[in-house]
Amino acid sequence: MSFLVRAVAREDLGQLYELARQFTLLNLPADKRVIETKIERSVASFAGELERKDAEYMFVAIDTESDEIAGSSMAIAKNGTATSPNFSFKVLKKERFSRDLGVGFIHQILRLNTEMDGPTEVGGLVVDKSYRRRPEKVGRLISLTRFVYIGMHLDRFENELHAEMAPPLTEEGRSEFWEALGRRFTGMPYKEADMISSQNNGFIQSLFPEEDIYLCLLDSKARLVLGRVGEETQAALHLLNRIGFKYKEQVDPFDGGPHLGCVTKECTIIQNLKKYKLKKSQTGPFENTAMLGLDRDGSYLGGSSLFQIEGDDLMLPEKTWATLELSEGEEVFVSPL
Repeated sequence: MSFLVRAVAREDLGQLYELARQFTLLNLPADKRVIETKIERSVASFAGELERKDAEYMFVAIDTESDEIAGSSMAIAKNGTATSPNFSFKVLKKERFSRDLGVGFIHQILRLNTEMDGPTEVGGLVVDKSYRRRPEKVGRLISLTRFVYIGMHLDRFENELHAEMAPPLTEEGRSEFWEALGRRFTGMPYKEADMISSQNNGFIQSLFPEEDIYLCLLDSKARLVLGRVGEETQAALHLLNRIGFKYKEQVDPFDGGPHLGCVTKECTIIQNLKKYKLKKSQTGPFENTAMLGLDRDGSYLGGSSLFQIEGDDLMLPEKTWATLELSEGEEVFVSPL
């Protein structure tokens, strides 16, 4: 077990800031004050001190050899409330037909959708550039651990899961979809609008058209990126597809990136999650791999490990025992991979 996953802690601020500096992300901006606020919110969330509408959980993957943060991810317990709606465009089809001409068309249209009783969102997935493409697959580890925790605490989360995927952008970081649509209704460049929306997204409802938008009126560059993901997001998309997420026929109102969804209890990681008691075994055999998760001191600890099950007993390799500092008889949640 080369990496463990745990709930973010206050002492992670410095390393998370250095990680954030590698990227330009709304969920993890290179701003120590913002990151500190996110950490405090996460600590309170894991401790059960916040209502669902306010709770956000941040996970970090730790390299056990160097004690460095290799990646992080988030689960927002509820994305979309009456005071802070979540917006998207529904992608629909509309038929138009002329009997006089004997000609008809099926148009794709966009319709602004406002969600005020939203699902649980999984997002904020970041992997340090030096840990990418390593055989341990840190990205997969830090992504899947969120679903283990959600399955352990279903009462803290919504009945539906939601993921917003990053679309293709130009080399300059520009969104062709935003240039063709959003900029014309707001007058703002993409990055500025996206940044403002993370604090207050009310301008979307105020400025975006209420009427249906016909895609044929947008230029070809904008139509080509609609509902697609960027090259670096392909692996995350395939991973979510494999565990039950599907395209919701909705896209991001800023960049046209696809929105995915899944019934919480039908996510395979959650569906296959079971609780066992730990039992010492020096021999194994340890032939299969699983995601592990356990509550400890009002926080969370987990990872990926070889395992063996006999009845209600769970047996793990000695290295996993040492890495997670486990005790015999401790209860651990297991979801086979």
